[in-house]
Amino acid sequence: MADQSRPGTLEAARSVPVSSFAQAIFGHMGRVDQRRWAQAYLQGLLTTPGRKSVRRLAAAVSASPTAAMSLQQFVNASPWDWGPARRELTRLAERHTKPRAWTVGNAILPKRGDYSCGVHRRFVPAVGRTINCQVGIGVFVASDEENIPVDWRLLLPQQWTDDDGMRARARIPESLGCRPMWAQVLNLVDTMALRTSRPRVPVVADMSECADVEPLLHGLSRRGHEFLVAAPASLQVVGGSGSRPAVVGGAAADAAHHARAAQDFVRHNGAYQRLAGVERPRRQMQFLSQPVRLPGMGHTYRLFTEWRPGAASPRVWATNLVGHTIDHLVSLTRLHSGMTAAIDSLERDFGLLDFEGRSFPGWHHHVTLASAAYAYTRLSRCAAGDSGWLDLSA
Repeated sequence: MADQSRPGTLEAARSVPVSSFAQAIFGHMGRVDQRRWAQAYLQGLLTTPGRKSVRRLAAAVSASPTAAMSLQQFVNASPWDWGPARRELTRLAERHTKPRAWTVGNAILPKRGDYSCGVHRRFVPAVGRTINCQVGIGVFVASDEENIPVDWRLLLPQQWTDDDGMRARARIPESLGCRPMWAQVLNLVDTMALRTSRPRVPVVADMSECADVEPLLHGLSRRGHEFLVAAPASLQVVGGSGSRPAVVGGAAADAAHHARAAQDFVRHNGAYQRLAGVERPRRQMQFLSQPVRLPGMGHTYRLFTEWRPGAASPRVWATNLVGHTIDHLVSLTRLHSGMTAAIDSLERDFGLLDFEGRSFPGWHHHVTLASAAYAYTRLSRCAAGDSGWLDLSA
């Protein structure tokens, strides 16, 4: 079977033509030309190597000298609703995988200049410096094999929502204000709850760089969602006894404090490798689990701290899965690792970084098409290993 992890190798995906998949995802569009250009853009994302500029996509799918202008018009100016396409992506992802979680993560999209919607200066720990970028927040339907992107939000800093001129030029809807990261994640989860046809699965999100994670934890609890959320070092917690506060931290002193205070300290020796079904050199990992509360709040959560070999600091997760085993929690963190790999592939292979436009609708159109291209290759591979047919029926 051909490698489906990279575009341009679609032999195993021939159980359903790109045209049929495009019709299933974008058939809601009211005009024939919109549906035609949606298929062309999708085909271009799947077959164009390297940078996915509009000009290169157009050259890959058409010999017409006006194709690039038409594609640019379709993505940036054509007034089509991306909601139905994302609803259909959710339906297909749930049908062709075995969802275990909704994973949530950020895509940092570097930009030149100050005119792309939502662009701002931001310190990015992964690169160790402040860069000019957009921040996309995505939710994925996650199984043990796949993380399928199905919905997105664009982080809008206050300068973009308070300036009427910038808002008008970027065509930002009047109903949208400056919402913090935690509110964007809650909005994604609320939308998923309305779209899903399956029982709810846990929300697994990385909020380790978000200072105000507490509203997200309480918001998910009030909505009845199970969750596992990577927390920042600044999160203030109170031990299970309620006696004194402690700071979740990455310093060795904080780790030692938790080890002394923990009611349940567990050492695993390569368990996460067995869960993935892959034989690798065994490396010791340490896990610490203890009940905690947030100051002034009555909910009891579980603090799940993970020490990786060679890491300078532990990874701390807050969860309301208080009755589940360490193995179960570790398996959920592995799903989040799969989502990170999916974002990397979207950026590298499916043009997530290559949007050429400045508008809010244009950005959402582009990330929807990139998500559809990624989903086509991954879901086709799932179908090839199952029934051999990607079922597009409603």
